[in-house]
Amino acid sequence: GAMMAAGGSDRAVGAAARRLEEAVGRLQQRLAARAPAASDGGELAAELAASRAREQELAAAGEQASAALSRAIAEIRAALGG
Repeated sequence: GAMMAAGGSDRAVGAAARRLEEAVGRLQQRLAARAPAASDGGELAAELAASRAREQELAAAGEQASAALSRAIAEIRAALGG
């Protein structure tokens, strides 16, 4: 009895595993069809890295501009006697 149940369970698990593999294969095919043919992962990764570097540059420039503006405001207030 237990051996028979185990064998049936193994077959059911095997069948489920095959169905899962087939579904994953179909999903991969659909994703590949949607992906731009000309670009690859390396190209996208390089673009992402460049975008992140540019974002950091802009953030630093914004911080510098804010500091310069704060200094200018302080100088104006001092000149006005405030």
